[in-house]
Amino acid sequence: MRKPPFKIEICVEGTDGLIAAQNAGAERVELCASLIEGGLTPSLGVVREALRVATIPFHVIIRPRGGDFLYSEVEFNSMLEDITALREMGNVAGVVIGCLTSDGRIDEERTAALVAAARPMAVTCHRAFDMTAEYRAALEALIACGVDRVLTSGQRDTAIEGSEILKDCMAIADGRIVIMACGGLDADTIAQVRRETGVDEMHFAALKTLKSGMTFRNPHVGMGGTAIEREYEVTVTDTEAVRATIAVARGAL
Repeated sequence: MRKPPFKIEICVEGTDGLIAAQNAGAERVELCASLIEGGLTPSLGVVREALRVATIPFHVIIRPRGGDFLYSEVEFNSMLEDITALREMGNVAGVVIGCLTSDGRIDEERTAALVAAARPMAVTCHRAFDMTAEYRAALEALIACGVDRVLTSGQRDTAIEGSEILKDCMAIADGRIVIMACGGLDADTIAQVRRETGVDEMHFAALKTLKSGMTFRNPHVGMGGTAIEREYEVTVTDTEAVRATIAVARGAL
């Protein structure tokens, strides 16, 4: 099968992150809320604003909460509802999903239902894949469910550590599903991973923390159980880091 063109996707939080990524040369964005929890479903208002400002395609993560990927019936129904709402908007390029069974397998029934609900949008399986008990079986399950791509660090903390599994995934996939590498990718590591694995696509977040513009600060209360200092910080996408990392990745081969 013909190999798809190499693409780079940036994981961002909100519309400001999307703008920063596309200004830096990203070809696609994964749009999330709450990256501190690994990414949750953004509000429909955020998605509508993203559609207004986007000049590149974006995929929306469908993840109702942090933690594991073993969802209750109510949580799963909310995922279906979110996908339906996004599909009805008409211009959202794709969704990013992941459902597991309690014994660490891809939940094929639920995955197939989410894929069917999403069409004609593209469907990516996120790093729930990296939490499966046997990656070869998980990859075949995703292919059987009609998933278009899988985001993976090779079941390790970083893509460098998982490079052998990433290479094996490429061999198993054999053009049937896109393998998108992630995990600790930056200007220092991305070229090595691309050369060693030959993955179809690469995905990273390039974040920096800025001090809040608030001049009044209440020292007696912190919101949501976070440290008080966190209330006066903002995490944003670093345009220059995105641009530099993309340049290194494109020059790797």
